[in-house]
Amino acid sequence: TAERLREKNDWITPELIQKTGLFGPNVLGICRQADIVFIGLHGEKGEDGKIQAVFDRERIPYTGSDAASSAIAMSKADTKKLVSPHIRMPKGMTLRKGQPFRREIQAPCVIKPCNGGSSVGVMLVMEDREFENALEACYQYDDTVLVEEYIKGRELTQGVLAGQALPPVEICPDQDEWYDYTNKYSGETTEVCPAQIPEDVLQEMSATSLRFGELLGLSVYYRIDYLLDDQGDLYALEANTLPGMTNTSLVPQEAEAVGISYPELCERIIEISLRKYS
Repeated sequence: TAERLREKNDWITPELIQKTGLFGPNVLGICRQADIVFIGLHGEKGEDGKIQAVFDRERIPYTGSDAASSAIAMSKADTKKLVSPHIRMPKGMTLRKGQPFRREIQAPCVIKPCNGGSSVGVMLVMEDREFENALEACYQYDDTVLVEEYIKGRELTQGVLAGQALPPVEICPDQDEWYDYTNKYSGETTEVCPAQIPEDVLQEMSATSLRFGELLGLSVYYRIDYLLDDQGDLYALEANTLPGMTNTSLVPQEAEAVGISYPELCERIIEISLRKYS
């Protein structure tokens, strides 16, 4: 649980900081002098709670969710364990490299590194004969992987800022139906904000995004990814505890849709984060 992880912050030692290369020379010293550090890192060592745990140990204020919540959200397996009993998610199973398993999810399915981001290493398996090769390929990115049923549907995402759900974005890959790493950063993907979805789906999504964050203990701002199938069923996929923050990224687009400019969004994130330490 998040509480248990919070109790384990003492494993982040000065020796570990130096060994893992979390910080370059003098960076931590500069951070100690700041009123607050705006964390704009993504993926491993950014969203996995290590940076946050070091800052907690050093009593350095920072933006976004705490170390424990970040660590849980980074693990797709841990997220599914905590969230799926309460929120509709695709059926899934966790596999570990070198361990025997009984396959419970048949093709079509999706295989994902448990601790990855930006769709790196995600494999779409349309036929069972492709499964073993795709699994081995995915193990190149992580020793633990998540196998999920394939949900064909519209790709949606919704940000939350200070406990308020923002207008969602629909992501429409132009090249094909699979929003993989290439499509994500090709510049050829259409993003529609606000997404054109029925009001009842919007209400369900907003409530789900808030509940998702509550279950993981997320705070300040975050983003939840979804699939909406042809029957109108909404499936939550995962949380992004440090969503992209360029002025054209998804959360800034959503904020702009409700009249919050990019500079104002950054200021709000800082102000909301500072309240945690006041």
